[in-house]
Formats: sequence, structure tokens, C-alpha cells
Amino acid sequence: MNDSLGHGVGDRVLQDCAERLKGCVRQGDLVARVGGDQFALLVHESDGRGAEAAARRALDAISVPCAVDGLQFTLTGSVGIALFPADGSDGDMLMRHAESAMKRAKQSGRSGFRFHQPQADADLRQRMRLDHAMRQALASHRFRLHYQPQIDLVSGRIIGAEALIRWRDPEMGEVSPAQFIPVAEESGFIIAIGDWVLGQAVSQAARWRDGGMPVPVSVNVSALQFQQADFNQRVAEVLAEHQLPGALLELELTESILVHDADEALARLSQLSQLGVRLAIDDFGTGYSSLAYLKRFPIERLKIDRSFVKGVPADDSDAAIVRAIVQLAKALDMKVIAEGVETEGQRAFLLDIGCDEFQGFLYAPALDALSFEERMRGATARGGQRPRLSLIKG
Repeated sequence: MNDSLGHGVGDRVLQDCAERLKGCVRQGDLVARVGGDQFALLVHESDGRGAEAAARRALDAISVPCAVDGLQFTLTGSVGIALFPADGSDGDMLMRHAESAMKRAKQSGRSGFRFHQPQADADLRQRMRLDHAMRQALASHRFRLHYQPQIDLVSGRIIGAEALIRWRDPEMGEVSPAQFIPVAEESGFIIAIGDWVLGQAVSQAARWRDGGMPVPVSVNVSALQFQQADFNQRVAEVLAEHQLPGALLELELTESILVHDADEALARLSQLSQLGVRLAIDDFGTGYSSLAYLKRFPIERLKIDRSFVKGVPADDSDAAIVRAIVQLAKALDMKVIAEGVETEGQRAFLLDIGCDEFQGFLYAPALDALSFEERMRGATARGGQRPRLSLIKG
């Protein structure tokens, strides 16, 4: 509001909000602005029900439209509640706990409230610990990349590799990406991690290329990373640094990235496509329902999410969804790859319906770079000019 309408308007809206909050508490209660657009209310209630009622009064008060300089605004808010003495014996502790609860309320959607929960604080401490450890891991070179082979369903040959980050911490041991990636996205550190992954993956692809194995490498891109103004420039710089053709790099994007700002996304994707970089939609079918973006953007490959692959061929609904995605990809002249393939029955079903490629534990988990290279060289020696990966038995 300050940026678009000026600080004067913003200040008057805050003053109006303060008056409304003062009007919904009783004499002896306290309303104070504690910074930015945050207010603290000290209310005297006998129990949690009274505190909840006070929170609802505050939310109702600020939700009434207000007018400033002929402009009408509708405000929303989020409330965090901490109770004395159960949630803290002093003001600082109560404020910390109330702010933590407020953040949870905000994550759940505007115009809501949450009580302080000790477990939520424990979760917050764990996230802070992970965030700190991640930053140390990047600085200390503890992250590493593994590469999961991507297989042509008809020939059985390796046609690419997905770069997947791994982390072994000295104290916590092996930390799953499912644990630390959400924390990195929340804190914004995913930008630094994503940049590291991009650089390492391109460097490895260049080494394989120089060794006579030009394997395209796929890299996952977070929404926050993609939205950085210099992201395309960074991709171009990394490719130039390693003299790697764009065709040996694939960027995997989620559907949410494309619909956030369609026009801006189209411009950026077009620039990446001009570099020769291949573009894929990851976890296709789990995000937004609109398919209009598929015909607008220079997408070359759809990745069927493992949640759909898991049930085929026995689950009729999953089978129908997977079949529909394959048909859609074919109609749009796109390749389609299934992830999370673990059984021969799944592979046979995908082959039968015309899916192009797959990856999953049926053939190989993600491998360190040396193991992947050895597998590639062994497959090449056995199978001719192109690397081929044989089914692992037992």
C-alpha cells in the first residue's frame, strides 16, 4: 500500500485500524502498534474462550471496509493468541509465542486465529535448526548430487538423468529432501541451494560430455528461484562457463510457476528455449487444473507424478488419469515420462499406452556420479552405441 499509494495513505489506514481495535476491547485492556502492520492486544480474560472471543471481535472490527482519501479498502488480519501464565511468565515470552501462533494463522489463510501450541514451537525450533544446518552444509560442501537414470521405454536405453540433491549432516545423519527443501523454500535459502544444484549438474553434464557420454541432465527449479530477475542470465552463464549446449540441460518446473504470472513466465521460458534448454512440467496433474498454458509455453516434456503411477494398472482411476496424460502429451507433440516406476506391471502398462520414458527403482535409484558413469559405460559396452540399462533382478 505504501509503495502504490504513498505512506500518507498507509499511515491513515493504520490509524483507522488502531481506532477500530481500541473500540473492540474493554477499559483496562491495551492496544499497541508493535511495528509495521502488527498490533498487540493485552486483554484481561479468564480463559481461552474469552481470548477467542476477543480475537473474533478484533478480526470483525478490521474487516469492515474503510475509506481514506476517497479510496475504499477492505482489510484482513491474522491473530495469534498466547495465554498468561500458561504460555509465558513474562511479556517477551508471551509476545514470541503470540507471534509464532500468528504466523501459523497467516499460513492457514487470512482472517483467522491460532492459539500458541508448544509443539508448534518445537517445530519452529527444528525448522530453524535445519535452516542453520543447511547454510553450514552449503558453505562446507556437504551437499551432493545423485542422478536417477531416465529410460526409453521401448529400447531400454538411458536417455537422461535427473539430478537429485542429497545431504548427510555430521549430527543428524542423512537428511531427506522432503525435510529440508520445504524449510529452504520457507526461508528463501532455496535460491542459493537451487543455484548450487544448477552449477553442479551442468558441470557434471559437461564432464560426461567430455568423456564421450553426452547425457541430458534434468534440474528441478523452485518457484522462488525461477522468479529471480537474473535467473535466465544465471542459466546462460553456467552453460557458457562449461561450454555445454543447452540441449543437454532440462529444467523441471511445477505447474504453479507457469500460472503465477503467465505473461512473465512465457517471456522467460521463451528466452530459455532460445538457449536450447529443454523445459519440462514436473509432477504433472497434481497442481492447477487449467491446461491452457500447455499450448502457450515451449514445454517439451510432461512428467507424470508418482502418485498416479503408484496405482497402475490395478487402480482404474489412476490408469485413466495416466492414459489421459499420455494422450494429451501426444496430441501436443510432447514427450511424456513417468516417475516412480517400481514394478514390471507398471512398466508394461506404460509401454502399452504409449508412454515414452520412465524413471524409478524398477531399474535404478538415484546414483552418485561415479556409479552412474560406470553403469553407463558398462551398458554401452554391452549394448552398442547408446547406453542401455538392464533390469536389476532380486
